[in-house]
Formats: sequence, C-alpha cells, structure tokens
Amino acid sequence: MSTPAMPSDASEIYRRYLSAVMLHGHASAKACELGASDLYALNILGLTGPMTPGELGARTGLTTGPTTRLIDRLEAAGYVRRAPSPDDRRKVIVEPVGKPAGLDEAMAPARQRIGELLAGYTPEQITVLFDYFARASEAYQAAAEQLRGVGSD
Repeated sequence: MSTPAMPSDASEIYRRYLSAVMLHGHASAKACELGASDLYALNILGLTGPMTPGELGARTGLTTGPTTRLIDRLEAAGYVRRAPSPDDRRKVIVEPVGKPAGLDEAMAPARQRIGELLAGYTPEQITVLFDYFARASEAYQAAAEQLRGVGSD
C-alpha cells in the first residue's frame, strides 16, 4: 500500500492549524478573565490530576517564581488548592477544585464547529484522526522534554 502524497503546502496548513488552536486557547482564556498560562495549567491539572508545584512548572515550562504566582492566582480565584501530599506531608500538591465560570460557554462555538466537521468523516477516518491526536500528543510531549533537557544525561 502506498503512502498518499502530501500536499505541497502541508507544512503551512499544519502551522495554520496549530496557530488557530493556540489563538482559540488565548481567546478562551481571555473570555474567562484568565491568562493563557492559567488556562493551560488548569487543563494540565484536569488531565493529569494533582501534582507538585515543581511538576506543574515543568509541564507549563515556567520557572519557580512564575509557577508560584500562577498557583497563587488560581488559588485566589478558587480553581486550585494547595494540600499536603498524601505520600510526604512535607510536600505540597496542587489540586484542581473548580473550573472557570464561562469556560464551557467560551468553548461551545468551537466545539460545535469541530463536531460538525467531524460528522463529515467516516468512522474509519475518525479512528485515524484520533489515533493521530494521541500519537502526536506523545511526540510533542517527548520533543518538549528533549528541548528542556528532561531525561538527558
């Protein structure tokens, strides 16, 4: 079986897609009166669950000071809380406890449009798309860790 030819502007199409996703994330955060890093951190906590401030900083790409300020903002807004680690009471973990008011409303138009777009694909195509999303997520995560020097000797 041969691999389909890539469009000549595949890189540009993909970069436009990534830019649109990022722009939507920034607009969604602003609609909820959050910074983009704040919404990103809440998404990370929602996907992975509680973690130490250091882990959250590593996942967001922030250094210690900005991570502390981010957690302070999210805690003051009622979205996270600091709690003792169940494994080591000397450590603190950051737990998600709420989501921004208006987030679902801000995301609804894009979700609806994407749902309509996906409805035009066959079940087999949907399987391929979501396989790509899962595998590309892992690839980007690994590349980000490599850029940050995580796991390098």
